[in-house]
Amino acid sequence: MAKKQKFPHLLGSKWTATQKMWGWRHFQVVNRRNDGKWVFAEMVSSCDPTVRFWLNAQAFKDRSQWQPGWQSLEEMALEPDELVFIE
Repeated sequence: MAKKQKFPHLLGSKWTATQKMWGWRHFQVVNRRNDGKWVFAEMVSSCDPTVRFWLNAQAFKDRSQWQPGWQSLEEMALEPDELVFIE
């Protein structure tokens, strides 16, 4: 039986940093690397493709640093129960 892959949907995912990183907040995962028990994601800024860095994928679990998807500052300021979803 094959081992379960950690972070199977990592590649192509979009993230918003709660603090600016190299002047930007919105990033996309363009590459992944498995290094033993660790998984790393190569991040690229959506506004400046020259801004690239590798990040331990475990960091995405810390919602005080990273929010899934691309979010505005207003959305990040709202409490989770204040968010309104339109279907």
